Amino acid sequence: MRAALFVTCVNDALYPRTGTAVVRLLERLGVEVDFPAAQSCCGQPPYNTGYRRESEPLLRRTAEAFAGHRYVVTPSGSCAAMIRTHYPRIGRLAEREGRGPGTARLAEDLAPRVYELTEFLVDVLGVTDVGAYFPHTVTYHPSCHGLRALGLGDRPRRLLAAVKGLELVELPGAEECCGFGGTFAVKNPDVSAAMGADKAAAAAATGAQVLCGGDNSCLAHLDGVLRRRGTALRTLHLAEILASTEEDPLV
Repeated sequence: MRAALFVTCVNDALYPRTGTAVVRLLERLGVEVDFPAAQSCCGQPPYNTGYRRESEPLLRRTAEAFAGHRYVVTPSGSCAAMIRTHYPRIGRLAEREGRGPGTARLAEDLAPRVYELTEFLVDVLGVTDVGAYFPHTVTYHPSCHGLRALGLGDRPRRLLAAVKGLELVELPGAEECCGFGGTFAVKNPDVSAAMGADKAAAAAATGAQVLCGGDNSCLAHLDGVLRRRGTALRTLHLAEILASTEEDPLV
């Protein structure tokens, strides 16, 4: 099986280890991974800020970069939701307003081929035990996009529960937003910081060594709160845990 990796701009710029972990994990499971070099930002930052028209060129670029790939896998519920939920609407409006003929077709063709990492592992590959080893206590934060827009449900927890050596502890108030919300954190810093403080306190109270999630944007927000508080709890993307093995630990 072949799949293309959509690494996302946040991971490419700030968390390249996550992209490496996804490749390593998928290849271990027998997937041949492609990385289209033409990929860039999916357009979520301008779209979320109200600049829908400015996101259209990024839609077209992303769709063209992944043309011909049956499976497009991304370690980001946020970016997967942008493509699956918002791309078709953006494409239809662009054409209705006389811009970018064919944009709707590009969007509608790409959307169903994009999978968040845990969806791809559980639904497409049909695995929950990926052969991982991570001897630490972990608590899981479900991001809003993964939880609500994609409906990931218990897929991430099932994958974590199958990791050898890992003790999974429940996060109180897990379904509450961490306060990041992309540009929400910029426009509403006080509210964002308060929400982040609540989530960080709940995570620290679990006694876990690691707070993991499927979106590094959320984890970056929470990591900043935890560091400023001097908390020993560290953040880590789910992919890095799943890629780690007893023979060849990644983290």
